[in-house]
Amino acid sequence: MNNKFEKFNLDKNIIKALNNLKYEEPSKVQEEVIPRLLSEKDVIVKSKTGSGKTASFAVPLVQKVDINNNSVQGLIIAPTRELALQIKEEIQNIGRIKKVRCSAIFGKQPLKDQIAELKQRVHIVVATPGRIMDHIGRGTIDLSNIKYFIIDEADKMLHKGFVEDMESILSKLPQKSCKGMFSATIDDNINIVCNKYMKNPEMIDIKIDDIQVKKQISEYFIKVEKESRYETLKDIIYSECPNSTIIFANTRDKVDEIYKNMKKDRFLVGAIHGEMSQDKRLFIIKDFKDYKFNILVSSDITSRGIHIDDVSLVINYEVPRDKENYVHRIGRTGRADKLGKAITLVSSNEEKYLNDIKEYTGNEIEEINNIDENKVNNGKEELNKLQKNILKNKKDNKKENSNEEVTKIYLNVGKKKKIRVIDIVGALSNIEGIENEDIGVIEVKDVCSYVDILNYKGAKFLENNKEITIKKKLVKVKKDRSY
Repeated sequence: MNNKFEKFNLDKNIIKALNNLKYEEPSKVQEEVIPRLLSEKDVIVKSKTGSGKTASFAVPLVQKVDINNNSVQGLIIAPTRELALQIKEEIQNIGRIKKVRCSAIFGKQPLKDQIAELKQRVHIVVATPGRIMDHIGRGTIDLSNIKYFIIDEADKMLHKGFVEDMESILSKLPQKSCKGMFSATIDDNINIVCNKYMKNPEMIDIKIDDIQVKKQISEYFIKVEKESRYETLKDIIYSECPNSTIIFANTRDKVDEIYKNMKKDRFLVGAIHGEMSQDKRLFIIKDFKDYKFNILVSSDITSRGIHIDDVSLVINYEVPRDKENYVHRIGRTGRADKLGKAITLVSSNEEKYLNDIKEYTGNEIEEINNIDENKVNNGKEELNKLQKNILKNKKDNKKENSNEEVTKIYLNVGKKKKIRVIDIVGALSNIEGIENEDIGVIEVKDVCSYVDILNYKGAKFLENNKEITIKKKLVKVKKDRSY
């Protein structure tokens, strides 16, 4: 495969990982940022969501990591745990074959678990500001070997509430460390901090002309009263027959209600809101990205900081009360230079909120006066075929995945049984067909562990080993479904 990322002279294992991820050609922001960060130049990057900015800093960081050096070499600050986990996943995927280890550190996780994790081999840390300040204050993270420091969504991070924290971190970094600020907007707070702590930063403004932006997301609304709202929702989905849809509702209860109704009507649907556990939310997002279902009902939790490409339709089941939430919601479609569509259901008592949104965005939101009944009837058949194909592909993917270059396995033993990384490496190295270079990143948790098996050897390993012996303990082995 002719991968255009090769022109950056990247490690062959990074190119292999990018091929696996179907990253074949750099986006505009990647073209501009990757070579500059590889040359260790400080950058301030203005680029919209969905432009590929995460990979633009993840690729250089993974390239520059020395995997034989066990200290933290890259630190990325993000405003929310969802975004921190998203960035961690991207870095893990790009660095998986090179064996780069990345950790996400955020609040509502036990500090002692994070401290234990940071004592293991961790090359890159992604953190929220409050929690990283805790670790710096306790001396449980060492910043002396940081090569790269990145602030993502810098417009949020450098508002007054966070400026002092960011300046505190910047003042403790090695002088020679390379720094990058990434933001959709650049304001005075960013400029003040950059001028103080960055070395002749290069400003990179990824411009997209306004006509293209307006064409990229077509915005519509349809007037509907409360009692016919759900039926109208179904008619929209049938008539549009989108490949993938996110339906936004204003409350958790409404998300649950729509999900139950759609499940009963045999749609391939998932639901997500803030009351669910972190693990459950991650599984749902992953399954939606992997196209195991094509309709996601969500609260505003997925409107910010979670990257899901190829969403062809966004439906606002209710008009959001917060004007910014409308912008973030519809921004889930029309990403990465693709076209998208957003339709908002508006009752008579919600019209004032829609007018506020029109005034705030300055965008034309066109009214749909009626939904074509023929399109609805034809769409039912088309949607039925689409859902059958999704279910068929789900089964086919299981077969294809038996030949994955990287397989993540789960072991039901961890630190509480005094298991260390070296114990797992020793046990795996004694298994026929597994060499040292076939063992990738290992994460040892309290009661379980995760191991990447590389070089297409995972399927055979799992077929031949339902259990393995580690430190004279019989340990169960299975494929980890979260990867």
